[in-house]
Amino acid sequence: MGSEMKSKNMRPVSANIISRRGEGPHPIDIHVGSRLRMRRTLLGLSQEKLGEAVGITFQQLQKYERGANRISASRLYHLSQVLDVPIGYFFEEMSAMGEPAAEGAPLVRLPEEPDEFEAMARRETLELVRAYYRITDATIRRRAFELIKALGGERVDEVHEA
Repeated sequence: MGSEMKSKNMRPVSANIISRRGEGPHPIDIHVGSRLRMRRTLLGLSQEKLGEAVGITFQQLQKYERGANRISASRLYHLSQVLDVPIGYFFEEMSAMGEPAAEGAPLVRLPEEPDEFEAMARRETLELVRAYYRITDATIRRRAFELIKALGGERVDEVHEA
């Protein structure tokens, strides 16, 4: 069989599906890195602090956040614990394409608005999220959330409490 990997129906799997060397970061690695960066910044952690918590340098964390280096399963698990998110968090907002992917094509569609991640990293957004989570009363926090949605033009159905 050699070093070639085989699929279930024993057809050879193309090397460009297995590895994308020479083609730059894979879109999934970029997405996972962006989610890592977004969660780190929302928590107010520096790259140095998060790196120390998981036993890596801030330079390595930078590479993960850019998608330049892939994150191993064990490292992703450790990051999810330190950042207090499920592993699935890093893959949220990716959806499978409706049609079979062409050979070598990415299997996911990344968010259509690239500015979405940048908006989450703005100081104003971070301060708003941090202030929101400092509200200890769940009822007040829910009402503040509904107010912000209403101010943004989203229809909010009022929930009547007995």
